[in-house]
Amino acid sequence: MTRRDKINYYLDIAETVAERGTCLRRNFGAIIVKNDQIVSTGYVGAPRGRENCSDLGYCTRAKLNVPRGERYELCRSVHAEMNAIIHAARVDMLGATLYLVGKEMSDGSYVKNACPCSMCTRLIINAGISTVIVRDTQDEYRVIDVAKAWIDQDESLAGGSNY
Repeated sequence: MTRRDKINYYLDIAETVAERGTCLRRNFGAIIVKNDQIVSTGYVGAPRGRENCSDLGYCTRAKLNVPRGERYELCRSVHAEMNAIIHAARVDMLGATLYLVGKEMSDGSYVKNACPCSMCTRLIINAGISTVIVRDTQDEYRVIDVAKAWIDQDESLAGGSNY
């Protein structure tokens, strides 16, 4: 029997978490892992008690044809990374790894060039998470060193974003 490598094992779990998402465009699943222990999970969905887009049957951003990475204030959802972070204590996230998987709802494919948005990036930095691993295919992924990619190379100074 061949065992799944540990990174893809955690990405597989994040992908399963994404199945709980309620977005009509893209669903993401995130898990935070420290010392080989899952600290927290999160998926895309409206704040507790509010109706989800999947319940309403429409997405405001899709209706307005808003491009990916823009106008998140129109979105009803809390992002997967945000949900994972708010459900964990900071002490448990210091030096941890966040695993992220996104799926397109239209065809079930992986989100191409998936990356946390600028808001989630700031939360990841302040949570003390040191590494983000993003799935590109069933077996391929990218490893992002938070300090090098998002602190040392601060795209916001030039008016840019991660997308």
